[in-house]
Amino acid sequence: MEEKIEIFKALSDKNRLLILQMLSCGKMCACDIVQGLELTQPTVSHHMKILQQAGLVECQKKGKWIYYELNTKTIESICQFMKQITSYSDDCICNKVKNKCEE
Repeated sequence: MEEKIEIFKALSDKNRLLILQMLSCGKMCACDIVQGLELTQPTVSHHMKILQQAGLVECQKKGKWIYYELNTKTIESICQFMKQITSYSDDCICNKVKNKCEE
C-alpha cells in the first residue's frame, strides 16, 4: 500500500501530471520538457526525481542528454489498483461494519 501512496503523492502536482501527459507521446529529452512546460531545468529535474522514485517514469542517459519515458508497468498497475478499490468485493472493509445505516 505504501508504494501506491507514493504514486498518488507524485500525481498530486499539476506539473507532474503535465509531464506524464507529455510523455504519453513517447520518449522525450529533458530539454524538451523544460521548453514545453516553460519551467526551469532544476524545477523539471525535481519533478522528474519524484516521478522516478514513484516508478512512474524511467530515464536513460545518452551523452549529456537524459531521456524520459513512461513506465507502463507501473501505470497499468495503478490503473488496476484504482479499479480494484472502486469495485465491490466480498473482502471489502465495508463488510466489517456491524450496524449499517439504513436509508
